[in-house]
Amino acid sequence: EVQLVESGGGLVQPGGSLRLSCAASGLTFSSAAMSWVRQAPGKGLEWVSTIDSGGDITYYKDSVKGRFTISRDNAKNTLYLQLNSLKTEDTAMYYCAKQYTDYSLDYWGQGTQVTVSS
Repeated sequence: EVQLVESGGGLVQPGGSLRLSCAASGLTFSSAAMSWVRQAPGKGLEWVSTIDSGGDITYYKDSVKGRFTISRDNAKNTLYLQLNSLKTEDTAMYYCAKQYTDYSLDYWGQGTQVTVSS
C-alpha cells in the first residue's frame, strides 16, 4: 500500500519560512517523480512544484519561483518543500503526490496546513 505522509506545516508570519516533508512508503520512491499541490480555503487545487525521480530536474509555479525549493532524499524516501519569504496568499493545505504521467497524479498524502498570518 502506497502511503505519503506530510509534516512540517504550521502558523508563520509573512516573510517567514517553513520546511515541509513527505515520507513515502509502499512504492519505489527513487523511480517516482513527485509533486507538491496546494489548496487554499474555498479554492481549487493548485500545482506548486515537481521534481524528477533523480532530483535533477525541478519545475515551479511562477508565483513561488525563487521562494520555494523542492528536493528529495531517495535514501530516506522523503520529499521536501522549503518555503521561504512566505506571503499570506501562500496559506493553504499542502499535499505531496506521486506523478503517474506528466499530467496526472495517482497517490496523494493527507496534507499539512500552512497558515501565513501576522
